[in-house]
Amino acid sequence: MSSISSPSLYSHPKIRLEVDEKYGRQLCSVSCRINGLLCFTRSVIPRLTVVRITPRRLHSGRIVTRAAAFEGGDSGRGRGSRRVYRESQEASPVAPLKEIGSAVLPAGAFVVVVFVMWKLVEKILVPKPSKSVDEPSKTGHGVKWSVAPGTNLPSRFGDKALREAKLRLNDFAKELRTFSIVDMSGRNFGDDGLFFLAESLVYNQVVEEVSFAANGITADGMKAFDGILRSNVALKSLDLSGNSIGDEGLTYLCSALSENSGIQKLQLSSCDFGDEGAKAIAEMLKNNSTLRLIDLNNNLIEFSGFSSLGSALLENKNLVSLYLNGNYGGPLGASALGKGLEGNKSLRELFLQGNSIGDEGVRALISGLTHHKGKLTALNLANNSISAEGASHIAQYIKKSKSLLWINLYMNDIKDEGAEKIAEALKQNRSITNIDLGGNDIHAQGITEIARVLKDNSLITALELGYNPIGPDGAKALSEVLKFNGNVKDLMLGWCQIGPTGAEYIADMLKYNDTICSLDLRANGLRDEGAICLARSLKVVNEALTSLNLGFNEIRDEGAYAIAQALKSNEDVGLTSLNLMSNFITKLGQVAITDATDHVYEMSEKELNVVF
Repeated sequence: MSSISSPSLYSHPKIRLEVDEKYGRQLCSVSCRINGLLCFTRSVIPRLTVVRITPRRLHSGRIVTRAAAFEGGDSGRGRGSRRVYRESQEASPVAPLKEIGSAVLPAGAFVVVVFVMWKLVEKILVPKPSKSVDEPSKTGHGVKWSVAPGTNLPSRFGDKALREAKLRLNDFAKELRTFSIVDMSGRNFGDDGLFFLAESLVYNQVVEEVSFAANGITADGMKAFDGILRSNVALKSLDLSGNSIGDEGLTYLCSALSENSGIQKLQLSSCDFGDEGAKAIAEMLKNNSTLRLIDLNNNLIEFSGFSSLGSALLENKNLVSLYLNGNYGGPLGASALGKGLEGNKSLRELFLQGNSIGDEGVRALISGLTHHKGKLTALNLANNSISAEGASHIAQYIKKSKSLLWINLYMNDIKDEGAEKIAEALKQNRSITNIDLGGNDIHAQGITEIARVLKDNSLITALELGYNPIGPDGAKALSEVLKFNGNVKDLMLGWCQIGPTGAEYIADMLKYNDTICSLDLRANGLRDEGAICLARSLKVVNEALTSLNLGFNEIRDEGAYAIAQALKSNEDVGLTSLNLMSNFITKLGQVAITDATDHVYEMSEKELNVVF
């Protein structure tokens, strides 16, 4: 941007004092330039008398006052007659001061009048300078995009910002017309940007998956999908998570989805809607025959919304996965959902984490699942205030289920009593491969019962037991079984208080176990002693273990040196990931580990990723 300057059309006034020698008068001339014209004026100044008073102390205690009067403009001493007056010390020069005032006041008044007139003339006649081009202009409160690509012209918007906005949205539109999978999450283009992109989706036969997550879209933006979803049959997956579309927006969207025959996966997590929005989704599910997965996590759905969704499950024959984590269903909502599941044949995955359904809600839900005619494969009941009583209901379902593969009871409160009931049920189950019992206040007694299950069970491949105070005894019970039994590949024992003693049991087990691929031992207070024990096991050839997490264990340089030596001594080490973050390892220990990883790469060309 460049600024334009123009030559000045006015100048400041010039004041000049002159003496008319012919008539002995004092003259004052004022000149200035306005709009290119020279303005000039001259006035006669009354006779000016200049008085100079010079006090000087005499020996007699008097002050000598000398006054010199000059006429005309000459300042020489020869022209003026000089008089000297001697007065007593008590006398005051009143007369000369009056002469000074009478002479100075007219001249001062003249100057003031001239200055005021000059300012008035300047303000009236001189045009104001034009605004610099570089000065930024205020933009409007919002950008007004039109639907047609390339015509999104906002009012009072900078040219540069306008060009960038056009290019950005035009690039988005080009992506939609080019790629089959497009992720536009977090671009923050809002409702107007969505309307702009709508034209690129209406008859699009290329894109199959698109994410508009976290883009500041509101209920008004959902109106854009009315034309898209009624015409587009190629789009299979739509993600609108993180947009505050609310109940009103869900109503618009579901109206369009009722007649859509393409969308199979719909994600509406954290969209700020409640029971009314859930009711709109339920009505849509009764008519829609293509949706397979719907994600309603982290919204404001309560009992009424759960009840509507339960009723929809009775009629819907195509929905496979339903995500309702982080809502407010409660016991009544779980009960309503259970009734809907009794007559449903299609649902395979149900996620209800964080709904505070409690033991009573679990009882009603399990009753519905028991009569469920479909084959449920995944059940998430984490963080639902379930105690040992609720665990007994879950155990009954585990015994009977022949399809359940994954069950999550993380962060409940089943304790040792509930763990024993789950263990007893697992002895009869022949389908579950992944079980999460973390954060349930299970001690060594409950873990011992779980370990006994693993002795004869070769189906369970992933076991999460973190955040349970199993201690060294619990680690010992697990290690004795897993040394030669089971088929566990992922074992999570973080925050289990096993200490260096428990680490010794785990290390001894690793020398013989040939199934565990990933081992999580975070925050167990292993210290250097535990790290040294584990280092000994790393010296033995173990091609199964590929990931070891030892973060938050107060390990220092001594433990790091032991691990480094173990890595150097085992040329066939299978580790590809080693986590040592948040320990007390200094630069010396880090250098030792880094040198060991370099040695492993040189010897076996295997890269070991280490995190400090």
